[in-house]
Amino acid sequence: MNPLPPTIAPRFDRVDALRGLAMLWMTAFHFCFDLNHFRFVSQDFYRDPFWTWQRTAIVSLFLFCAGLGQAVAFAQALSWPRFWRRWAQVAGAALLVSAGSYLVFPGSFIYFGVLHGIAAMLVLVRLSAGAGLWLWPLGALAIAAPWVAAPLLQASGLAEVFNARALNWLGLITRKPVTEDYVPLLPWLGVVWWGVAAGHWLLAKQPPWLAGSLGAPGRALAVLGRWSLSYYLLHQPVLMGVLAAVAWGLGSPLRT
Repeated sequence: MNPLPPTIAPRFDRVDALRGLAMLWMTAFHFCFDLNHFRFVSQDFYRDPFWTWQRTAIVSLFLFCAGLGQAVAFAQALSWPRFWRRWAQVAGAALLVSAGSYLVFPGSFIYFGVLHGIAAMLVLVRLSAGAGLWLWPLGALAIAAPWVAAPLLQASGLAEVFNARALNWLGLITRKPVTEDYVPLLPWLGVVWWGVAAGHWLLAKQPPWLAGSLGAPGRALAVLGRWSLSYYLLHQPVLMGVLAAVAWGLGSPLRT
């Protein structure tokens, strides 16, 4: 795939706006989760399909956007030093999420959540971004892998080896771990690969779909999407801090 010509804008506002939309949806989800945590409402966020399917959709949209971004970076011939600087920011943010979640949820802290997953996937996607059309079947294989592997692992007696924390980040599990956010390589790498493949196709066939202009609401979403990492780190401490203050003021007991 040839580098983007200079006539294409270096900033892809529509990709940023789509990422911003994912951030807003995530914020609404987390706000409801926090209301439940502080006992303002009573919902089962771990088993109710209304919430579990929303989480799956939000993570899918976020990771698909990550794939689109990597397709743009590949087309713009992003240098390895610049890639590693961005990667270090994501990896550092993932460590902060682990530390923060341990303080709030010591029994189910986040050790391989969405940022941890993205940090690992970015390296694999960077190395495979030039695979072109092969990314579509590779993505399908990655998405199917956990379900195909599960009965084989059970039959071979290896299921508990891959269920253990040392290897469950791969996603080849038969039992979901106890953690507040879990985004393993499989099947989620497949979603990122599909995002890269879609980005390649759009850049080659319909670049205005990614680089076209936006109205005022779209531009606002694009600004949010450009600051997605900072927003991701800050939104939950702010939401939980405000709700904790309200709960304290109302005398509402915190969930333990």
